Amino acid sequence: MPVPQPQVAVVVIGYDDAAHVTDAVRSALAQGPAVREVVAVDDGSTDGSAELLTRLAAGEPRLRVLRRPANSGGCGTPRNTGVDAVTSPYVMFLDSDDVLPPGAVRALLTAAREERAQVASGLCVRRELPSGREVPWQAPLYAARAVLERPARQPRLVRDTLCVNKLYETGFLRAHGIRFPEGRHPYEDVVFTARVLAAGPRLVLVPDRVYVWHVRRSAERLSISLDRAGVDNWRARTRACRTACEILLAAGEKELARAARGKFLDHELRMYARELGLRDPAYRRAWWEHTRAYLAGYDAADWARAPASPGTLLGRVVLASPEPRDLPRLRELASRPARLLPPYDRATDGTPVWSAGLPQVTLEPLLTRPAHLLPLAVDAELRPRARATRLRLRLHDLYGRLAETGGPEAARVEWRRREDGRTGPSGTVAFAPSPAGVWRAETDVDLAALGAGTWDLWLCLRFPGGARREVTAHALTGAGLLRRRALPSARHGVLLVRPYATHSGALALRVAPGLRGVAGVVRGRLRRRPR
Repeated sequence: MPVPQPQVAVVVIGYDDAAHVTDAVRSALAQGPAVREVVAVDDGSTDGSAELLTRLAAGEPRLRVLRRPANSGGCGTPRNTGVDAVTSPYVMFLDSDDVLPPGAVRALLTAAREERAQVASGLCVRRELPSGREVPWQAPLYAARAVLERPARQPRLVRDTLCVNKLYETGFLRAHGIRFPEGRHPYEDVVFTARVLAAGPRLVLVPDRVYVWHVRRSAERLSISLDRAGVDNWRARTRACRTACEILLAAGEKELARAARGKFLDHELRMYARELGLRDPAYRRAWWEHTRAYLAGYDAADWARAPASPGTLLGRVVLASPEPRDLPRLRELASRPARLLPPYDRATDGTPVWSAGLPQVTLEPLLTRPAHLLPLAVDAELRPRARATRLRLRLHDLYGRLAETGGPEAARVEWRRREDGRTGPSGTVAFAPSPAGVWRAETDVDLAALGAGTWDLWLCLRFPGGARREVTAHALTGAGLLRRRALPSARHGVLLVRPYATHSGALALRVAPGLRGVAGVVRGRLRRRPR
């Protein structure tokens, strides 16, 4: 492959991020000759970030440092400052706490030039730190190279609202006046991406990894996307989503606007609903009221777009009730994969409904799906023991749909380590029907064989005909089931085990083997104790 000519500017923005900003800039410079210039915009830092960049620029002619006199309060203004300064035909964006993987610019530039595309987009991976576990972002869009004459050819594009995994033709952005919202405008990339799509560019999608998004959940200062504890964050998120839809509608992109509304139900609404149990009553009331007002703008076609999806059902419940309700059940429905816990009520005419208290929310669209695509709910009970730890499972039959198909033939039980995705010892169990629409199964768990780490329980249900469904299991919480236990172990001497429920209610397990592992847990608890 010929080496691309220097055609790309990388705009790096940062604020008080001296610990990471030079790594970001170096990752851009290391992209090779395709990068003509790196424009680092310091947004009024007070921690020495700008001085570090200035020293780096002294030895790197491709690096220019722009210093804003005061912090703008957001990411949009420094990015606009950078775009205004670039002289290259193409531009990319990079945040100070992230990096570009090797070959990213070359892959995007080559694709853009070969396909005469105004926008080239590639795969972003979210890298959890410090574990290093990577999760691809919107992977289905980037399974293979694809060229789109217009964004409307692929409505799923509205789900990739990141601005950083894309290469833009600079002249295209300037000709259409495409800029980020100025000042403090959280989720500014949602608005920017809508403006790009509304302009109708020719796009090319490539399967290459082009951006590494670092996720630091334990950072002293959380990123905007992680700092969701206040209801103002939710208001900012809905404002950005509403603005994006208005931009698309104004451009005549009705299908993209409707897809964006569907994305809100399936992504934003589910994500925040999973966390409602962590918030105080005042937050919940404010969140509920604001969400109902937002969803009131949806029309019948919006609700009919994916009537059986968990996000649509969740939105209909919120819209139907003036007060917060059924939060534990909504949390399970909002999880991935979704779980719909009992009760499985019916209206007086026999119609399946959300509950006796909300009979207007029908579940009929849900039950048109094949059994293996339903939001099946499995309860899991784990009692760690020194010998023969048993995992008990109960699969709820959603309105008798499992019985209609003969039920699951078997289920593969897997423990997956969250830190690296490694699969621990696994096995297969058979579910047996029991009265009251419940299917039961039991199996042993070799805790010592799992090893240190955090383990998530996954079940792969196999149905007659070969259909399969991966599900997580709802953690039962009664009778001390989630208590930490220290168990004697022939392999490790001692094993510290803690079953727990995740934010979405799923069963997970923390394991610390040996005296060193136990000591590490104790030290961690002491560090987290309030001073």
